[in-house]
Amino acid sequence: MTPPKARLLDITRLMNRAGLRPTGIDRVEVAYLRALIADPVPVFAIARSALGYILLDQTGAQRVLAALDSDAWGKPDMISRVNLRLSASRRLGQSFVRRAALARCTRHRVSAMLAARLPVDFTYFNVGHSNLNRRMLNGLGAVRKVVLIHDTIPLDYPETQAAGAVDVFAAKLALVRAHAEVVICISGQCAADVARHMAGPGRLPAFTTAHLGVDVAVADCAMPLPTPPYFVTVGTIEPRKNHAMLLDIWADWVDAPPLVICGKRGWNNTAVFARLDAKPAGVLEYNSLSDGQIAALVQGATAMLFASNAEGFGLPPAEALAQGTRVVCADLPVYQEILGDSAVYVARNDRYLWEHAIKKIAVSDRYDPILQFSAPTWAAHFNKVLSRV
Repeated sequence: MTPPKARLLDITRLMNRAGLRPTGIDRVEVAYLRALIADPVPVFAIARSALGYILLDQTGAQRVLAALDSDAWGKPDMISRVNLRLSASRRLGQSFVRRAALARCTRHRVSAMLAARLPVDFTYFNVGHSNLNRRMLNGLGAVRKVVLIHDTIPLDYPETQAAGAVDVFAAKLALVRAHAEVVICISGQCAADVARHMAGPGRLPAFTTAHLGVDVAVADCAMPLPTPPYFVTVGTIEPRKNHAMLLDIWADWVDAPPLVICGKRGWNNTAVFARLDAKPAGVLEYNSLSDGQIAALVQGATAMLFASNAEGFGLPPAEALAQGTRVVCADLPVYQEILGDSAVYVARNDRYLWEHAIKKIAVSDRYDPILQFSAPTWAAHFNKVLSRV
């Protein structure tokens, strides 16, 4: 298809998380920012701040990318300092983006700002789930809108979500169904789930499925590692990640090797937090490691464990395999789609089978041979996505 005259990437999420350790969704938004800046089609960026909308041209977008790479955001400006409702990261990010702005407007003037600054034929991208609201989508008018959906877990597993999250996500998905021309799904499983939730009369967006790219951080050699064998799991400590089952296995395992849990504490997981606060034998918890420190732990691990009950893609196990580390994970269809025959699959919530698989690896240099893992790449992702939008 003919490329648009320009692309507009929503960076609201990145702006408001300035200085924080990036999540998986953050990494996707950064990858889009980097790819669109490198593409010949001119790119603009937009973000919703406490005072309205901020528009950046390509130079401003490059400044944001440089700040993300260097974690150098400067100091909050006076506008942010006097707004006591803003978190520290929002103060940093909103101040930085204001300094790089091409234009700014109140929330009611976004249509006029975009009409004055962008060519008529541009495409809007939202890949971070932030700023998906009626005012923004209506303000874009008839331009092509492309939205990336990471998963439908809030609707499929509502009991695992923070208060209010289910209704917020349902409202966003309904707006995407009504306004988006194209929905990008990060796996075949994700596409099937989104289609199921969007089923019904009326218009539907077109769907494009494109696996995320897998990036491997450079290991921090200064990171102190447990003595092998040890196991590691990476991810927010929240119910669907199923840390409770791993803690049950370690609680009954005499002279167990270390289990290293990497991830910030999430929500709805009071019982697991209490168990971790009690410092169980053989369990180490890290809440704020850098990417390089996690990469070092992964490279030295006997295996990585992923007992999740639901995932939209599962970047950590793919990253582990790309580093040559064994992966033991739940038998989720999306893991099988992404990881193929390179992982060891265990039935969800079957503690006996999980315990057997983990202990077998702990006492042997070999479990099943790790087949050559071909990690998905961002180049393949953008070759597919940008050829369609």
